[in-house]
Amino acid sequence: MTSRYQRPTGTLDILPAERPYWRYLEHTVHEVMHLYGYEQIDVPVFEHTELYVRGVGEGTDIVEKEMYTFQDKGNDSLTLRPEFTAGIARAYVEHHLYKQPQPVKLYAIGPVFRYERPQAGRYRQHTQVSVEAFGEEDPALDFEVLHLAYHLFRQLGFQHLYFQLNSTGCPACRPRYVEALKAYYLEHYDEIDADCKRRLQRNPLRVLDCKADQCQPVIMAAPKILDYLCDDCRTHFHTLRAYLDAAGLSYVLNPRLVRGLDYYTKTVFEIWAEGIGAQAAICGGGRYDGLVAELGGPSVPGIGFGAGWERIILAMKAQGITPPPLPPLHVLVAHMSSTKATAVQLSAQLRQAGIATWLAFGDRSLKSQMREANRLGVAYTIIVGEGEVARGAVTVRDMRTGQQTEVPLTDVVTWLRAALSTSPEPAS
Repeated sequence: MTSRYQRPTGTLDILPAERPYWRYLEHTVHEVMHLYGYEQIDVPVFEHTELYVRGVGEGTDIVEKEMYTFQDKGNDSLTLRPEFTAGIARAYVEHHLYKQPQPVKLYAIGPVFRYERPQAGRYRQHTQVSVEAFGEEDPALDFEVLHLAYHLFRQLGFQHLYFQLNSTGCPACRPRYVEALKAYYLEHYDEIDADCKRRLQRNPLRVLDCKADQCQPVIMAAPKILDYLCDDCRTHFHTLRAYLDAAGLSYVLNPRLVRGLDYYTKTVFEIWAEGIGAQAAICGGGRYDGLVAELGGPSVPGIGFGAGWERIILAMKAQGITPPPLPPLHVLVAHMSSTKATAVQLSAQLRQAGIATWLAFGDRSLKSQMREANRLGVAYTIIVGEGEVARGAVTVRDMRTGQQTEVPLTDVVTWLRAALSTSPEPAS
């Protein structure tokens, strides 16, 4: 039967069979963030539109094409968050976190919304983990953020990881590069597409991020920003590379890597994984030393990265990474129609005691209920029979061995706790 209603384009139903990936990913994120001293923050799913226009950049594709923006009943313009960093930076300013000991190290998990063409691992509503560190310009913090990202993906089981790395300079040196880039592109104006002609006027660095085939020869021969860095940016980048080299982390210098957001300065990076198809990037980020000041706060540096969970899970499958299964149920309570009330109360008692329990519903035969127990993979089936109830007991069947034991009703919880603590988990 075809459903009358279907999910909107670009959204995803996460069915129970997929939940082990999500649970494993969330557990691993929390575990790794704790190792590096990052604390979780939650920010609203919508913000005032101006926050993203100023923070992300008016000339970016996100602001121009992809934001879900609406007027609320108070005639305020609000936008569903297209990314986390601007909202977290706003919270950092609003709650005066810059007065705390620095750096302030934060992470967030939740949905983001972008109206873009759906493709593998990319949806109009997708889930991101966003990692942000404010208040320190030391390249050692750049290294920590990159190493954290690398550690996270290695912990998830990824192999053959390496960084794509670049520096986008700073307000002191970037203008000279932008002028050189514009002069070069004007010489090749007839060779680029309409989007790049528009970007050249509004956001010149974005021409380097173009994916159109006709623009690739022009991009490949464009001036490289690393040749235009000031002494401060050059030293910062050199020091970061030295840290990466000392740690044995592989990277490729990519002068085309600028990322898609206006707030980036100095370090920008992506992590790529081999063997997962053409879209090899599984996370990306960089330094944004001017963002906090742009949002009305003090001049405080920052660095971070974001990664989409759907994309990560797709890449996990491509690399053959299987998450641990969800914990199985411990017990099924089977019953006769005449003992159902006792079975209902016993199920509640077992769950109250922390024993994962499945209650058989309806008035099916005991044979049918046992087949259900096998399907669920429970360790034990409790049979609430008429004779047992009359004796104040139940029969507990070990589903691995077939051995059955009569246990007094008053002792079932204690008996099961002892049995479950000494026996291996059943296959799920």
